[in-house]
Amino acid sequence: MGETVRFGVSLDADLLDSFDALIKKMGYDNRSEAIRALIREKLVEEEWQSPTAETFAVLFLVYDHHAMSVDRRLTDAQHEHLTNTVSTLHVHIDRENCLEVVVLKGPGQEIRSFGQSLLGMRGVKYGRLNMGTSGRRLA
Repeated sequence: MGETVRFGVSLDADLLDSFDALIKKMGYDNRSEAIRALIREKLVEEEWQSPTAETFAVLFLVYDHHAMSVDRRLTDAQHEHLTNTVSTLHVHIDRENCLEVVVLKGPGQEIRSFGQSLLGMRGVKYGRLNMGTSGRRLA
């Protein structure tokens, strides 16, 4: 880790009050920790935006398992992307609905495209793709 540098930031008082309330709610000890976390988050986001960066993602999908053979189509799609699909967790939410959590890994553009294709699959009610990197270049 490099040398610690102190710097000042000017903010509107209301914005600072809102930020203080947020960091308290999120459990940060102080503003510096919260700002470091925000900076790291944006740097990682920038890294996975690269089409060639090695990324990972967690995709979750909610669907009605009785509808349109969506469970079979999701499984088939994952089999077609074996090099990107690391793991899958299937949870029965209730009698009709299932939650599928899929861990993906590979080049950023490829993972984003595959994840979005699963999100857009007919029969999927809701989902979200959360992408990241190891952040190994961050302190």
